[in-house]
Amino acid sequence: MEDKIKFMRAAIARAKKGQKKGEVPVGAVIVADGKVVSSGYNRRTETQTALSHAEMYAIDRACKKFKSWRLPECDLYVTLEPCPMCMGAALNARVRKIYFGAYEQKGRSMTKELAESNLLNHTLEVEGGVLEEECSALLTGFFREMRQKTKGEKE
Repeated sequence: MEDKIKFMRAAIARAKKGQKKGEVPVGAVIVADGKVVSSGYNRRTETQTALSHAEMYAIDRACKKFKSWRLPECDLYVTLEPCPMCMGAALNARVRKIYFGAYEQKGRSMTKELAESNLLNHTLEVEGGVLEEECSALLTGFFREMRQKTKGEKE
């Protein structure tokens, strides 16, 4: 199995863990030297803070593991195209490359523009669409279920 598929599956597993806790199913892993070194999943509902994105947890844990805010030998795998906040964190941490699954449907991510902007004196590579259908289905299913639940509560 190609590495990027294997690591995206690891990110999907993290997303599913968050989903079991009622979180929007987004998962992320940081990979260095062919191994997952940290991971995270969305926790905004649990923590009630806007910073609790999957990528932020994965980046923070990798920085702690390597005792450095720089992660130039690391790649980030995330099930959904990163938001501008998470792109900023990846740029700041000097992540080498981001692989993501589902594209942000509302076009608010600015992923490509931020990756190439040389903000913080760093650019990074981005590859989207890794296991896109599986990642998209996870999110679509979650939101469909939430809408049905909300509709049932109104009746």
